[in-house]
Amino acid sequence: MTDSIKYFSRPRFNNPALVVCWESDAGQIGEKITEYINHELRGQAFCEISPEEFFPLGGVVIEKDIVFFPETTFYSFNDRDIVVLFSSIPRFEYHRFLNLIIDVAQDTCHAKEIYTIGGMISMEAHSAPRDAWATFNSIQIKNSLSSYELSREMDFETPPGGRPTLNSFLLWTAKQRGLDGANLWLQIPFYLVDYDDPKAQKRALEFLDSRLDLRLNFARIDAEILHQEERLDRLCQEKPEVGRSIKKLEENEALSEAEHETLVKVIDEYLGKS
Repeated sequence: MTDSIKYFSRPRFNNPALVVCWESDAGQIGEKITEYINHELRGQAFCEISPEEFFPLGGVVIEKDIVFFPETTFYSFNDRDIVVLFSSIPRFEYHRFLNLIIDVAQDTCHAKEIYTIGGMISMEAHSAPRDAWATFNSIQIKNSLSSYELSREMDFETPPGGRPTLNSFLLWTAKQRGLDGANLWLQIPFYLVDYDDPKAQKRALEFLDSRLDLRLNFARIDAEILHQEERLDRLCQEKPEVGRSIKKLEENEALSEAEHETLVKVIDEYLGKS
C-alpha cells in the first residue's frame, strides 16, 4: 500500500458500501451528511490520504482565526456495513487521487459498491420536496436501485469546454477497477446553495438509510428542517417581495432577472447573519 495513505487503525470490514462526500458542496450536503452519520453511528476515522501531492501548500483556509487544512478522511462504523469518505476537492493529480480512493475501497475495505453524493442547483422553492437523481456505472447497480424513488433517466451532457464532475470521474475510475457505483444528486434551491439545505440532506440520508440498513434517527434533522422553514416563512412575511418570488417558484413561474437577484441578495443577508 502506498505511503500516501496513512492508517490510524485497521478495523474489520464485511463488504461495506463506500459513501463519498465532498467539502464545500452545494447546500453543505457532503459536510452535513458526514457529520450526521458520524454522530448517529459513532464513526471513527481509520485512515487518510496525505494532502501533499494533491493540494497547494497555501491551500489552508482561515475562518475566525482558525486554520483549516485540506483533508481526505475515511470513517468506519462498528456494526454497520458502510464506510464514509469526507474529502476536500483535490487541485492536482486527479487520476492518482481517485485511484487511491478506490485502493482503500477495494484493498482495505473490500467494498461491494460506491456511492457519491452531490448537490445540483434547482429553480424550485425550498418548500418543494427534494428530488434525487442518480447516474450509474453499470447496468447491475442501475437495476438493483430500480425500486428506489430516484429519477433515473437524467440525460446530462457536459457543456462545451467544461469538465465532467469529480463524482463522474470517480464513478468512471471505479468502473475501470470493477467496482459498481452510483452518483446521487440532490436538488438544492438556488438561493440555498451557499447555506444549509437540511431537507436535501435528509433526502440523501433516507436513501442511504434504506439502501444500507443504517437505522438512523431523523429527529435532529427534522428539527433543523422545521427551524429553517420557520425562518424563511418569517422572512416572507417581513419582506413581501421575497414572499411573491417564492410564491411564483411554487407555481412553477420563472423569475425575472431582477427578482432572481433580489431573492438571492435578501436571503443571503438574512441567513448570513447566523
